[in-house]
Amino acid sequence: MALLPFHNAHLREAGCDEAGRGCLAGPVFAAAVILPREFEHPWLDDSKKLSENKRNELRQVIEKEALAWAVGIVDAEEIDKINILKASFFAMHRAIDALSLRPEFLLIDGNRFYPYPDTPHDCIIKGDGKYASIAAASVLAKTFRDEAMELNHQKYPFYNWKENKGYPTLEHREAIRQHGISPLHRRSFQLLPENEQLSLF
Repeated sequence: MALLPFHNAHLREAGCDEAGRGCLAGPVFAAAVILPREFEHPWLDDSKKLSENKRNELRQVIEKEALAWAVGIVDAEEIDKINILKASFFAMHRAIDALSLRPEFLLIDGNRFYPYPDTPHDCIIKGDGKYASIAAASVLAKTFRDEAMELNHQKYPFYNWKENKGYPTLEHREAIRQHGISPLHRRSFQLLPENEQLSLF
């Protein structure tokens, strides 16, 4: 099914999506993207359905052709203070704050959102597979976050973040057992089963 180019025919829309919500380590990233009405690309889709190479190539296209785009970040320490749901919304707000064009309407991937000041929005469940601007935001959020986790891997190579990007793989949890947790781990998350003790890096 082709992605829809817009939700409101007469409003400047920004699509918003986040990446890294379910990870054990690292920040949550969000992106906001305002696309031209006529924007089309045969690969554009929910970033989870795309190969890494296609995501990276699409990122370059989106950055070049979007009317405006921006990325927002909330780090692990802040996630632990406010919880991951609020952190995801705050990351989206930060991305919207950074847009060079003011959106008149927001398309939010998911079913909940903290309203952005003076800007109406709609929450679209699985919106990254329905609307082009949300799909574009999902590509930017995912590629920027992956890039950050690959850099973090260089500081803490034990966890193999260049491959698992901080997600709760068996390998990642085994590395936590062996090496303890790093400063980038989300301590408010259940990093190991309840009966196992965590140690600090």
